[in-house]
Amino acid sequence: MTSRPPAVVAGWNGFIGHRLTADLTERGYDVARVGRTGPDGRWDDPDALTRLVDGAELIVNMAGKSVGCRYTDRNRDEILRSRVETTRQLREAVARAYAPPPLWLNASTATIYRDAMDRPQTESDGELATGFSADVATSWERELFAGDLPGTRRVALRMAIVLGGPASDQLALAARLGLGGPQLDGWWPQHRRYRGIGERPTGGPVPTQRTAGRQKFSWIHVDDVLRAVQFLQEHPELEGPVNLSSPHPTDNRTLMAELRDLVGMPVGLPAPRWMLEVGMWALRKESELLLKSRWVLPERLTDAGFEFAWPELRPALDDTVRRRGGRPVTVPV
Repeated sequence: MTSRPPAVVAGWNGFIGHRLTADLTERGYDVARVGRTGPDGRWDDPDALTRLVDGAELIVNMAGKSVGCRYTDRNRDEILRSRVETTRQLREAVARAYAPPPLWLNASTATIYRDAMDRPQTESDGELATGFSADVATSWERELFAGDLPGTRRVALRMAIVLGGPASDQLALAARLGLGGPQLDGWWPQHRRYRGIGERPTGGPVPTQRTAGRQKFSWIHVDDVLRAVQFLQEHPELEGPVNLSSPHPTDNRTLMAELRDLVGMPVGLPAPRWMLEVGMWALRKESELLLKSRWVLPERLTDAGFEFAWPELRPALDDTVRRRGGRPVTVPV
């Protein structure tokens, strides 16, 4: 009899973590799950973390408070803390391990790149943004790559919007309700919710530009996130930041038109910024999730030969919205 190779998924009870745990289990791994309440390891038990990572073949960290909230001071602090602190705890556990894992994949975000309408952002020539969201991302990655872990390859997964979970579900719901028009950026009074954070805060005024709904929308199907994890396991030459995004980004106007067509809604009310801000205030979310122009390309994955199962938007939406019914993913706690 052969034992199943051990793996660790931290932040397992989120949308992607839940899918990843199931995928690794199906691929033959004995997956230990780490979260605030375990069940196999908790953040307040560093000895248990060390035991779990010691001898593991893979760590994947997806921990972090959802950004689908209002950026109050309390939420801002928790969004940063929940990412940086958990990453630090894992790094210290790896450093203590007798047999450190050969690969550590840590979540990051494509929001680390600037608001781009002029050219795509890649790992080799992308320009980092400023302000709250970018500061969270840079602090997160700085903690991941800190210190010397000679036996462990570290990869920051700079993920675009992931289709197949809450983001695509909510956009599809808006389309079904007749609210699936483009989101239009424009002037808005300044506020301080997007100001910088962390040890090296950056940022200035709230960014606005007349995009006419053409702000870029970079995305990736959740199946390709799982396939990219396996690909990174098989390609030891890949380390550092890696963009997880489709090679064919679209824009907001096209995205919403495709969603309206898929759900059978012939009309969609456009949302100029003043209207969007009111709606997002009521939903306790932030408009930058829809208005920022995310134009990201997966240069390192494609150069290494990765082939996307879902490279085009329409089939990916058809699978995640229509075929799967746009049902929210049920995640056990």
